[in-house]
Amino acid sequence: MSSAFSAINTIQPLHRTIDNPSVSPFLGSTHKLRSFPACNRAPSASSIRRQFSVVAVSDVVKQQKTKSGSSLSNLLITKEEGLELYEDMVLGRSFEDMCAQMYYRGKMFGFVHLYNGQEAVSTGFIKLLTKEDCIVSTYRDHVHALSKGVPARQVMSELFGKTTGCCRGQGGSMHMFSEEYNVLGGFAFIGEGIPVSTGAAFTSKYRREVLKEANSDQVTLAFFGDGTCNNGQFFECLNMAALWKLPIVFVVENNLWAIGMSHLRATSDPEIWKKGPAFGMPGVHIDGMDVLKVREVAKEAVERARRGEGPTLIECETYRFRGHSLADPDELRDPAEKAHYATRDPIAALKKYMIENKLVNEAELKAIDKKIDEVVEDAVEFADASPHPARSQLLENVFADPKGFGIGPDGRYRCEDPKFTEGTAHV
Repeated sequence: MSSAFSAINTIQPLHRTIDNPSVSPFLGSTHKLRSFPACNRAPSASSIRRQFSVVAVSDVVKQQKTKSGSSLSNLLITKEEGLELYEDMVLGRSFEDMCAQMYYRGKMFGFVHLYNGQEAVSTGFIKLLTKEDCIVSTYRDHVHALSKGVPARQVMSELFGKTTGCCRGQGGSMHMFSEEYNVLGGFAFIGEGIPVSTGAAFTSKYRREVLKEANSDQVTLAFFGDGTCNNGQFFECLNMAALWKLPIVFVVENNLWAIGMSHLRATSDPEIWKKGPAFGMPGVHIDGMDVLKVREVAKEAVERARRGEGPTLIECETYRFRGHSLADPDELRDPAEKAHYATRDPIAALKKYMIENKLVNEAELKAIDKKIDEVVEDAVEFADASPHPARSQLLENVFADPKGFGIGPDGRYRCEDPKFTEGTAHV
């Protein structure tokens, strides 16, 4: 199959129409993607190749597979792949629903941002990676960590602030990290994870090309939202990644709202994917509520990064089913908008696809649902029974000094003074 990125069609922006470009309803993947004429002229194939414009790749794949003959060739996934995708998405949804329950019961503190509705993006990308590949997340990071393989017990324990968490209880909801699974952190401030992911991609390239480590072909995924795409780090890192042809995929999870600010009101050009060609890399816009579409685009982007062909910017148009965080009453979004996206639930869509194509039956999916319920219940019980960190742990991982707050005038570690932690809150 030829590379989908070499196709010569461009994308019709979803927030405008050909007949009336001034019409700008909220973004929604309800319009058919079709050719978009720049300046009222059909662009030439050569100019499109020069601009790195690409299509909604899954549509191309469907057309190619439909022409190939047998009924099985029309399917975008095998049964085993479908069950893996379904299980991962159900795990993410069930885990987040349980987080909401635990938060309101007082088991979690601070801000907790849930991922409900966006599961197709995490699953569609991360399940294509190897354990050695890296991901960098945002404050909405629980499900990214789960998709990468971090055990549910560790993620839930981290949310509970327990020593058995993936960061020993010191990271909490917004700072998931796992050296073992190459989850390089959730980041609370928007944009601050993008330089970290760019550095991780540079590390992979340096090891392969300078240190001559033949097996160093790791790819990095950088996840961030639409609200980040007007920040300086975003543009600087796109430039560096394209300049050095780094093995990285920039994944924009455009859920249309930056807290309470509509994406259409916050940026001069809402089509984020177009910023990729501006820096000399492919830019793609896809339906982020369809895991199969996400997966087809992600597969090509990850493979081209691993081949050393450089970065890709992918805008996944998705939607969160809950407020910005569990402290958000979610009163700013139009109820009609929320209702529209509720009908496009990515888990329900995948389930429907697999059953209609006779890949699975209801009993198999119910067995997965039951398994995930048990996994999540076990994670809660494990986290609840786990111990809180010792007070002395507050002094660790703050400065380069491994024992904590440095050395006093007498040459002794400050943390060894019994009075050092007097008055601190009980942990």
